[in-house]
Amino acid sequence: MDIRAFKMDGLGNDFVIIDNRQEITNLTKEQIIKICDRNFVGCDQLIFIERSESSNASLKFFNSDGGESGACGNGTRCVAKLIFEETKNKDIILTTLNGNLKSKILDNNIVTTEIGKAKIEWNEIPLSAKFETKNLEIKIFDKDKKEHSGGTAINVGNPHIIFFVNEIENFDIKKIGPEIENNKIFPEKCNVTIAKVINKNLIKVRVWERGAGLTKACGTAACATAFAGKLNNLTENKTDIEFQTGKLSIFIDEKNSIHMKGPVSEIKEIRIEL
Repeated sequence: MDIRAFKMDGLGNDFVIIDNRQEITNLTKEQIIKICDRNFVGCDQLIFIERSESSNASLKFFNSDGGESGACGNGTRCVAKLIFEETKNKDIILTTLNGNLKSKILDNNIVTTEIGKAKIEWNEIPLSAKFETKNLEIKIFDKDKKEHSGGTAINVGNPHIIFFVNEIENFDIKKIGPEIENNKIFPEKCNVTIAKVINKNLIKVRVWERGAGLTKACGTAACATAFAGKLNNLTENKTDIEFQTGKLSIFIDEKNSIHMKGPVSEIKEIRIEL
């Protein structure tokens, strides 16, 4: 099988994008895992673009473990840029499992996307029981074996938990991430963010992504972190979320809808032989 695809990334959070609007490519879970494997093509997520009657296109996201994901902020921004190159329309609407997401193409490869409202009820995240989502009181340990208790749970198309700590580097995200992702509190697993508030408008983060592992950047994690910061009175309505590779700007409007803005890469066309 010879597949025409595109490779793009948002702050290093990278994607293989397959356009199914003209010619449909069906892949098994094993084939998706193979494409995402860093020893083959390699990406955090695989995205299918499909036809839609109600928007520019419909998107399906698959994590590198082959499982489907409800939302992907950086992936949505990348596809918006891809469709802009086709249509030259700066306003793009894309349908996801999280609803119709509006994106705007700005200059210098900057794309902004409205992710929508965060869900904070225990059954919306979802959690396995009625816990206080603002503080789950989950214990994590730093590299000196010191205990930290906390965790704010939020759903922005997929489940997230954010731990606000004094020093990110003191916590081993590669160890903590999979432990929390697979905690029985989260029946659909979760994304895990370790965050440090620098000031009211800046948070530094490291992210373990559900089904993908340690990632250079994660759009929905940035949205969830900014919302958790506001919820805990740590930040303002506008917050920059800083990853190792750069920043995403998050704005929470008066209706509590979350907007994310940041760079996307150039579009690279690739061929995949399966």
